[in-house]
Amino acid sequence: MMNELLHQSEGKTLEFKRDLSSPKPLLKTLVAFANTAGGRLVVGVADDRQVLGVTNALDEEERLCSLIADAIAPRLVPNVEMVTVEDKPLLLVEVFVSGSRPHWLKADGPEHGVYVRLGSTSRQADSALIGELRRTAEGVAFDELPMPELSLDDLDLATAKKLFQGISPLDEQALRTLKLVTAYQGRTVPTKGAVLLFGKERNLHFSDAWVQCGRFVGTDKAHIFDHIDIHEPLPLALDSIMLFLKKHAMRGADFSQTRRQDVWSIPLTLLREAVINALVHTDYSQRGAPIRVSFFDDRIEIENPGILLPGMTVEDMRQGVSKIRNHVLARVFKELNLIEQWGSGVRRIYSEALELGLPEPQITELGLRVRLVVPLAEKVLTEAAVKAPKPESRPESRPESRPESTLAIKILQRLLDGNASKAQLAQHLGHKTVSGELKKQITHLLTLEFIEMTRPDIPNSRLQQYKLTDLGRQNISKP
Repeated sequence: MMNELLHQSEGKTLEFKRDLSSPKPLLKTLVAFANTAGGRLVVGVADDRQVLGVTNALDEEERLCSLIADAIAPRLVPNVEMVTVEDKPLLLVEVFVSGSRPHWLKADGPEHGVYVRLGSTSRQADSALIGELRRTAEGVAFDELPMPELSLDDLDLATAKKLFQGISPLDEQALRTLKLVTAYQGRTVPTKGAVLLFGKERNLHFSDAWVQCGRFVGTDKAHIFDHIDIHEPLPLALDSIMLFLKKHAMRGADFSQTRRQDVWSIPLTLLREAVINALVHTDYSQRGAPIRVSFFDDRIEIENPGILLPGMTVEDMRQGVSKIRNHVLARVFKELNLIEQWGSGVRRIYSEALELGLPEPQITELGLRVRLVVPLAEKVLTEAAVKAPKPESRPESRPESRPESTLAIKILQRLLDGNASKAQLAQHLGHKTVSGELKKQITHLLTLEFIEMTRPDIPNSRLQQYKLTDLGRQNISKP
């Protein structure tokens, strides 16, 4: 086993030390291991993996055990043993993720002495992360906690019921079952999860519970071409994020007499899973930055606040091991059929990439955030390709510039007479309500840039209308 360890790189669960001459960094590492995902520390090995050995190994082993007992609280009892490599004694300290977390260095106290493991470094935890460590040890989910200062009037139940329409009635019992509400001192109050999902003033209570999307020219963030800030309820944010990605990724369309098939330059199924994973597993107790979706020429990065849950590593995620951070959010997404099966999202991301012949996605912890990088098969869009083509550059005879759906054509013909809302379009088409097919065709036309929103910054505004673009006018005529 030791020979295998010596050939591994330092990381989240492994570190090497030359000796015990500077015990505090070593103790920080052990605290971080216990608070995060466990790990092994080997004493007597140089940074270049040269085996130095430990002088007076039995005495040093006793000293190390005394240091751990005296310097760390709550009491930490790792496995410490002496092993021999190349006829030289080493000390191997094995720490398991602790159920008594958070642990801290007594000298620094419980507010400043807590450390977590991020990559190959041990980082001091702030108060929000300390709270998260404590909750996970107690089996309490952040989004199940009550918000006693609020009432049901602070939830947008109309939007919630609309989303659940056709799935299940969202009555008071359902709200309790989904833990969107809970009892608190004789009153029924929303949970943090309910406010995150459907709060009327979500950003007031959770200032970073939104999504920032950007399309960058090239492979870095030097030049941004387009961006959007999404503040919708989280289940609706999924569609808005995917619409933004589609807007900048469609190469064209393939037409036949029977159907039209969009041709995309990015793996939509994989990205949808990745976006859902970010929305559901973000640590919303953290403050500082929103979820970010960054589209580059050669990759798409999805980054969310929060380190991996204690006991979890990137390799665990790749193997399909799953721990749910936000129980309320996950349950609601499951009920809305946005999650197919518990714990299958990351595994499907890797499987989808393999089937498509894409480079393997990469998951890393950066600071107090998790980043998923989805490499693309090629640089899908250059700066010239990103810029919208002028209408005259598309001959009328090009088949991909014409909508094949009869319903889409009728929508465009109606918009020749002026702007219209979804309800007005439905009325023009003779529909009693706004059907799912109408919504689908509107989304397609937005993606093709044949139409655009009159209020693009507020996609779900009740005053939202749609209007023809120059490209739409070029490709449709009055009946």
